[in-house]
Amino acid sequence: MTFAAVIFDLDGVITDTAHLHFQAWQATAAGIGIAIDAAFNAQLKGISRMDSLERILQHGGKAAYYDAAARARLAAEKNARYVELLAGLDRRAILPGISELLEALAQRGIAIGLASVSLNAPAILAALGLTSRFNYCVDASRLRRTKPDPEIFLTACAGLQVAPAQAIGIEDAQAGIDAINASGMCSVGIGSGLQGAGLVLDSTAELNVPLLQAFWSTQPRAIAQVN
Repeated sequence: MTFAAVIFDLDGVITDTAHLHFQAWQATAAGIGIAIDAAFNAQLKGISRMDSLERILQHGGKAAYYDAAARARLAAEKNARYVELLAGLDRRAILPGISELLEALAQRGIAIGLASVSLNAPAILAALGLTSRFNYCVDASRLRRTKPDPEIFLTACAGLQVAPAQAIGIEDAQAGIDAINASGMCSVGIGSGLQGAGLVLDSTAELNVPLLQAFWSTQPRAIAQVN
């Protein structure tokens, strides 16, 4: 028995816009007198916009000076910068192996979902020409909790009408791996330093259906289904 669905994170798995997020956050932070570098930016990987802003304000010692309305303005300012930077995105920005994997999954009738905290996810998929490849994309604006809470992956499974135990999640951030594991799905991590992933790969170029099937066959739930 094989898995019924694969649910992808977006940034760092389908495409990589981390450098664009960094540029937008760096400019926004500089505007209020906070300096952030690439090392600090790594802490923002996989977390929501407002959680990222909170970390930046704490880092600069200015959290007490910005109320909810001011924080909303800063978040909107950052997002406007980021959207401007996205204007040059096209199919060339799809990470290696992803187009081929999506095609192979579709051919086998395996459901494909997106679990991204980015409110810009629909626009990014459209720019990449991948909208039609996804059977269900979580609307991040409707989520109450962000990664590492499993809500986003449970919502994706519900949207695809598959049980978490029948799905594989693919992430490049620790918060995402933690969320996948907490949901009851099998986790695949992309990149080094990830803890707790069932399978860790160096890059998306290694992803393919036979690899995922081999990984799935080693999982206790798959063995139990066969027996």
